[in-house]
Amino acid sequence: QLQLVESGGGLVQPGGSLRLSCAASGFTLDNYAIGWFRQAPGKEREGVSCISRSGGSTTYADSVKGRFTISRDNAKNTVYLQMNSLKPEDTAVYYCAAQYRVLVVAMCAGSNGVDYWGKGTLVTVSS
Repeated sequence: QLQLVESGGGLVQPGGSLRLSCAASGFTLDNYAIGWFRQAPGKEREGVSCISRSGGSTTYADSVKGRFTISRDNAKNTVYLQMNSLKPEDTAVYYCAAQYRVLVVAMCAGSNGVDYWGKGTLVTVSS
């Protein structure tokens, strides 16, 4: 089965941190750009952060710059999103996505070309 599986979500207080993981099952991620998207209640899905297949190029939404860091470990077939200084506005379901042969700036700007989607992990930032 070809799957992306997210983990690491949960409830955290404002100012806290979480690390999300996205692990591939049934295929390898090294030929794919990877993105983290999120969808909050009442909002459209947005690109949070994307990373090139080599890990050498990354993009971040303005709302998370300086607080979130995306990384990948192709040897482990896993991508991470380190989220620090979390705010209530970060509350959303976070989805991992993989796309073949795409620039990260294009991937995070739109998701029509995504090849694989995870089912999402819920992040709730609340006191």
